[in-house]
Amino acid sequence: MKSDPRSAVRPRTEAKRDRITEVAMRAFAENGYQGARVEDIAMELSIAKGSVFQHFGSKAGLFLAAYKRAVTALPSWQDAPTSVHEQGFFATLEYFLRRTETLIAEDWVPYRVALIGNYGTDLKLKRDINRFLVSEDPYGTLDFVEEGVRRGELRDDVDVEMVASMVDWLMERFQDALVTEELDPGLFHRHANQPQRTQSRISEFVEIVRSAIGAPQAVPAGKRSAD
Repeated sequence: MKSDPRSAVRPRTEAKRDRITEVAMRAFAENGYQGARVEDIAMELSIAKGSVFQHFGSKAGLFLAAYKRAVTALPSWQDAPTSVHEQGFFATLEYFLRRTETLIAEDWVPYRVALIGNYGTDLKLKRDINRFLVSEDPYGTLDFVEEGVRRGELRDDVDVEMVASMVDWLMERFQDALVTEELDPGLFHRHANQPQRTQSRISEFVEIVRSAIGAPQAVPAGKRSAD
């Protein structure tokens, strides 16, 4: 039986796409969406510019592939250490916020690409990014929220998908602010360059999130009768 020649082509095609995406991630991280040039990416790979477009269709398509690669490389909620995970939902939130600076240092390129995707692209590309985040849930937020509900840590009277979207949006924006503070210490002007203030803000942020989606604490019997 003859082998299908296409079966040999596919791995080579995928390997080429992967290599282009890898180089593009670094180019976008270093130069931003507007500043990165497809011709420079092609030149580094020693391929024709048209070959990049053949695989990704456009610069936007290339960035979307780089963005997907970037966010799937970042840690998910389940990647928290077991000792942290066992402490519960809000301990896990706080753990990742407090590790923001370390995570930036360890994974600078994917974090930078994620930031650019969140703030440095046009509306059409942002819509494609949002569609990917909702459909693929790369951070495992829905499972994380559902587990929090099962453990009695989160409200069970609110749609879990809405809570998951809230967690993604709030954490993304706050962590981005922490990232920006690392890059621009003047972001929080009143108390710039005070690490203790950053730690205090993290604790306050987690308490605000807890007040919004945390399960109501049981009221002691004596308290209820007194009221």
